[in-house]
Amino acid sequence: MLLTAFALAVLLGTAPHMLLQTAAQEWKSKPLGQTTGYLFVSLTTLLTFVNILGIALTHTGISQRLLPSIQGLFRSRRAALASIPLMMGMLPTPGGIMLSAPMVRQLGDQIGIERSRQAALNYLFRHQWESVWPLFPAVPLIQGMLGISAADLVLHNLPIMLCGTAAGIIFLLLPGLPPKQIDIRQERFTDNLAGFLHAFWPIGITALLYAAAGITPAAGIIAVTVLFLILHKVRFKQWVAIFKSGIEFDVVLLILGALLFKLIIESSRSVDAVVSFLTAMHVPPLFLVFFLPFLVVFLTGLTMPTAAITFPFLVPFIGTGPAAKLGIETLAFSGIICGLAMTPIHLCLSLSASYFDTSLLRIIGRMAGPIVSIAAAGAVMALMAG
Repeated sequence: MLLTAFALAVLLGTAPHMLLQTAAQEWKSKPLGQTTGYLFVSLTTLLTFVNILGIALTHTGISQRLLPSIQGLFRSRRAALASIPLMMGMLPTPGGIMLSAPMVRQLGDQIGIERSRQAALNYLFRHQWESVWPLFPAVPLIQGMLGISAADLVLHNLPIMLCGTAAGIIFLLLPGLPPKQIDIRQERFTDNLAGFLHAFWPIGITALLYAAAGITPAAGIIAVTVLFLILHKVRFKQWVAIFKSGIEFDVVLLILGALLFKLIIESSRSVDAVVSFLTAMHVPPLFLVFFLPFLVVFLTGLTMPTAAITFPFLVPFIGTGPAAKLGIETLAFSGIICGLAMTPIHLCLSLSASYFDTSLLRIIGRMAGPIVSIAAAGAVMALMAG
């Protein structure tokens, strides 16, 4: 990622002072949470302490209770694997995929699922809310641009969300799982719930602190990890070993490379040039509606900026107010979702490859069926309601 970022800087003629100017401009014009420096610190902290929490769960023996408790609650290994990232996916935060990753990896390893399949499951179901959940900023942004109601936007985007979920079930969950290696005792519901909450409460409180009090996931995960170690009476000498085990410097470089790539793209204004070129070439309207958001999100890895960059160019095709052709908007948003699922610049995909110890291509290959299905759903909506 670092080498690619440096090569891109050379190809686009982006000098170091241009990057510094862009970074300085971010501090002046963007909220703190959207600046490159803040994202680097917060994402690195979040990922590191998620690793530390996972090690602490194993050290205290809590993680060993997670599999039987989840299976007892959901009565299905498949439902359990999908439910965890779906629940955590309602929390829109950069790198938030790492909140569900430890539980999915723990459960997937005990079931015996290959790591690339675990990563694809976690990634796909984590991002199913992107087009309909109003806490994701692209949703209210597009609603405001088009001058439509939130209900209309959600209603028309719902098919790509449902189609993506159904495709995830068909391509990632239904194919045969390894036979059960252990017999799970039929515990009472309350016992299963207690076992699940015992392992889930640190992540749940982190999400609650963010949603209710605005406390960043990075700060929240630090607080709950320290609280977890205190409540389980882990000796301070063991804290040091647990913390050391959770620090992975290659992941720090990964985050740095991805953010540098984004900063170089912004500094060079190459996205603006690509948008102008495509519109000047008079490409077919429906192809442009899908491909322009797909390309921009592939280059930036960010949903909300992609909507902000591309939708002003797409408004003439979609329309506004009561006359808006919302099936066309659905096609555009399906382009965002498909591009997001294929770009290594999107931190969730890069972090997944690192955390699940697999390759980007294997994860993307696993998601090919759902990606095609989401694109097809967008095309059908454009034809039916466009």
